[in-house]
Amino acid sequence: MKLQRSGFVAGIALTAAIALTGCGSDNESPGSTSSAAPGDCVGGSLTAQGSTAQKNAMDDWIKAYQTKCADSKVDYQGTGSGAGIEAFIAGTADFAGSDSALKEEEQPQADAKCAGGKAINLPMVIGPIAVVYNVEGADGLQLSSSTIAKIFAGKITKWNDAAIAAENTGAKLPDAKIETVHRADESGTTDNFTKYLSKTAEADWTYSNAKAWKAPGGTGVSKSDGIATKVKGTPNTISYVELSFAENSGLQTAKIKNGAGEYVELSGESAGKTFENAEIKGTDGDLALSIDYATTTPGAYPIVLVTYEIACSKGSAKAKEVQAFLKYTSSSDGQKALADLGYAPLPETLRTKVADSVAKIS
Repeated sequence: MKLQRSGFVAGIALTAAIALTGCGSDNESPGSTSSAAPGDCVGGSLTAQGSTAQKNAMDDWIKAYQTKCADSKVDYQGTGSGAGIEAFIAGTADFAGSDSALKEEEQPQADAKCAGGKAINLPMVIGPIAVVYNVEGADGLQLSSSTIAKIFAGKITKWNDAAIAAENTGAKLPDAKIETVHRADESGTTDNFTKYLSKTAEADWTYSNAKAWKAPGGTGVSKSDGIATKVKGTPNTISYVELSFAENSGLQTAKIKNGAGEYVELSGESAGKTFENAEIKGTDGDLALSIDYATTTPGAYPIVLVTYEIACSKGSAKAKEVQAFLKYTSSSDGQKALADLGYAPLPETLRTKVADSVAKIS
């Protein structure tokens, strides 16, 4: 299948009333549905960097925000999630974008930049991860987590391997070597993709999960647009990349077998269903999520990620500027702006929690 944007956001809207559970208040702030109005503008500049997965969303948000708030300037660079967190810890980024929440070892370093407060994870963008490939005449391949793990671990090396053929009866599979492509830079997309493999194919994937790619072999390429370009231009490759980049490049995408035993096509509705069992594991305004990659929810597409904005709950020298910008990105209008960019808006139950946390930044 080659992904088209049509219907993605409409589909995920069907799952907007997601029952997120865990810690975190259900109370909604009175102004949590508002967008950036002149009264919400704070003049000044912000410097941020990190996740390339949300770069297209950030570009659009910044343009809209700066149009409404002429005295404000936001500069966001898609340097990768790992680089974004490093910049936040080093004090060279006012907030960071990351496709993974702060790790246990990163938290105290990030907290140290927040005088009297702590660094919090604010989910802002939902972006399903597509397994993309370039095999002529083989659209709509079906792959299980075990098969995917064996491919990226170098245990399956040919496209016509018996394991792939068994999941794709009648498919035209060439007797060609598979070239796996992974992120060369530290990436939250890699962290989420390998977390999916480690949670659902433990016997075949022994490299755990991390922002840095650990498995041997394969070709390393930097950033999401680099992955899309490499797969688009190189026959017999396979990789992983966020939905928006797969769509923009018209890449072939695989149907993925979920915990219910179904091979599911990537769509708004199918990705949204995976969040039905997501739990908020953070406390005190931190909204880090726990995602069930082995979901048995019928029709759920299991490989998903959430991009977080990492900011200080208190104590940042740019607290007012950060708050004003994130008030817009977490508003109803800000989230609706994602619809035409290949992303999905936050479910309303989660969006209001994010808006509440942003409102308390000081």
